Amino acid sequence: MKKELREKAIALRKKGKTFSEINNILGINIPQGTLSYWFKNIDLSDRQKERINKIVLRNIKKGQIAALKINKIRRQKYLDSVAKRVNHLGILICDKNIAKIALSMLYLGEGSKTKKGSLMFGNSDPEIITLFLSLLRYCYKIEESKFRCTVQLRADQNVKKLEKFWHTITKIPTKQFYKTRIDSRTIGKISKKPEYKGVCRIDYFSADIFNELKKIVESVYKNGPVA
Repeated sequence: MKKELREKAIALRKKGKTFSEINNILGINIPQGTLSYWFKNIDLSDRQKERINKIVLRNIKKGQIAALKINKIRRQKYLDSVAKRVNHLGILICDKNIAKIALSMLYLGEGSKTKKGSLMFGNSDPEIITLFLSLLRYCYKIEESKFRCTVQLRADQNVKKLEKFWHTITKIPTKQFYKTRIDSRTIGKISKKPEYKGVCRIDYFSADIFNELKKIVESVYKNGPVA
């Protein structure tokens, strides 16, 4: 039976069939190493070789697509498990003391520490800007007129469109926007990331809030787990 199976497999190979096609036709899963040994002395025509290569490449592409889908599903399951693990932490931010700690840490990472008379916070991520302003407005009694906003863009971006975008994100009136700044280094260069909305810088004139956030960071460093 093995001899007969080998002869059938060789006959199919001489017709230019791929390994997978041969296994499907014979209805059996012959190991690739065995098939390679059986076919080592078979010379295929250029046309047969071209056909086999095309099929192999197509199957590899299908396998890659399938693998990507599987990895994407696995990744999503993992992210869902992480979200479930930390979901309860979001509720804690409703405590203003915890919210102030979060705000001070966010400012420590992204805000200016040199302007002692005001806060200066900048980022290109709308969600980071939204989080900063939401925490600031939640933790303190804010005078909206003390806000200023500066948009920094690449030379080929639409100024009016992105000023409107950041006005929508920040809820700061456009009359309180400083003149938009264009990065001179980008003149003559095409932006490669259409989702990039420039950098939004928020200024809020309050030395008291600046000093309080600074002291919160110092207190956490002195009394917290890092001490």
